[in-house]
This record gives sequence, C-alpha cells and structure tokens, in this order.
Amino acid sequence: MRVVSLVPSLTEAVAASVPQALVGATDWCSHPVDLDAVRIGGTKNPKVERIVRLAPDLVLANEEENREPDLTALREAGLKVLVTEVRDVPGAFRELERVVAACGAPAPPRWLDEARAAWAGLPLPEPRTTAVVPVWRRPWMVLGRDTFAGDVLARLGVDNLYAAHSGRYPRIPLEELRAAAPGLVVLPDEPYRFTAEDGPEAFEGTPCALVSGRHLTWYGPSLAEAPRVIAEALRAARR
Repeated sequence: MRVVSLVPSLTEAVAASVPQALVGATDWCSHPVDLDAVRIGGTKNPKVERIVRLAPDLVLANEEENREPDLTALREAGLKVLVTEVRDVPGAFRELERVVAACGAPAPPRWLDEARAAWAGLPLPEPRTTAVVPVWRRPWMVLGRDTFAGDVLARLGVDNLYAAHSGRYPRIPLEELRAAAPGLVVLPDEPYRFTAEDGPEAFEGTPCALVSGRHLTWYGPSLAEAPRVIAEALRAARR
C-alpha cells in the first residue's frame, strides 16, 4: 500500500498506524517530527503531477482542507481519493477508523482506543462559559456552525457564541466580537498563529486562552491528550 496524505492530522494518524504506507505528505504535515515522506506542496495547492509520479494506491483528503478541483484532477489521473468529513468528535473517530483500515491497518491502532477512552471519560464540565474563537485576523474570522473544534470545546464546557451562525467560518468585525461579551476568547496557534503578544490585546478585559491548534483542530493521535491539554489552557485563562 502506498498512501499520500493531503491532511496534516491524517498524516500523523497514518504514520502512527501503518508508517510504511506513507510515501507523500504536504509541506504543512509537521507530525511526526521525523516524518520521512516526499513533500507534495500545500493543502490548498498540492503539486498534482508530483503526487501522480509517486503512484499512490490511495490519496487521503478532507472536504474542508482540500479543494475540489485538485481532488478532481487526481481522480482524472486515475488515482483513488478518500475524502473525510469531520464535524464532531464521534465523527472523527468514525473517519479515522475508516482511514487506517483503508491504509492497510489490520486492526484499529492502540492510540485510537486511547483517544476514544479519553473522550468517553470526561467529567461533566461545570460551570460552563461562552467564547468566541478566532481562527484568523486581518480580517477577523471565527468558528461558526458545525465545526469539529466547536464540538471539542463544547465537550469541555465552552459554548461557541457563533455556533448558530449561517457560516462555518464567518468574518466578524472586531467591534462585534467584543460586543458579544464572551466569557472567554479562545486563541489557537493555527491556522493563524495567535500568541501572548498577538491577539489578547484586542480583547482587553476578557480572559484569553492560548491553545494548541493541533489539539483543538487535528483529529488523529493528538486526540488522546487533547482533553487534558485544552482543559488546562482553559483553566489557566480563567484563574
């Protein structure tokens, strides 16, 4: 089996399950840190000809991270493309099991069982709080409806104020974000790299949680430690 992954979280999942299968990955695939695979460009601009030359049996993609014209080009070149759709934590587990099986894993990997257990054993989060969750600035964009990261936060006691918005990643003026009066602002370090010096100053007077984007938005081996890592960052911001 030869696999090319166009999704960083799926790259990590395959590398942890059937590492010998992975022959190509994007420039953004940062885990595992010692990944040995041909780089094939970005998630939004993969080098289709380079992927075709790798002659993969399967290309892994995601309906949100990858563009349909690129996936169509890969299919027209005769390649099989598996496209995942992940909108919540249970959906992530279903898709991950499908992916690792398609890549040749004889059974669900141990890390997937550990991740399921980590999320199944969560205590009831009390008290709950509300939040806005920027994912970009210039312009400001936030989590909207029906997102995996929004479900992650909801399971940890944080309700996204824009969860009912018509858009999944709406552009919201900063003044409106402030006026929404969130109990918390959650600032991940990807796709925009929010830091202590870049982000919290826009929400003076509101607690800001700087969180790992990998643990908030990736679905793969990081899911096993995500509840603990994200919960610690949320607690630190609310002290």
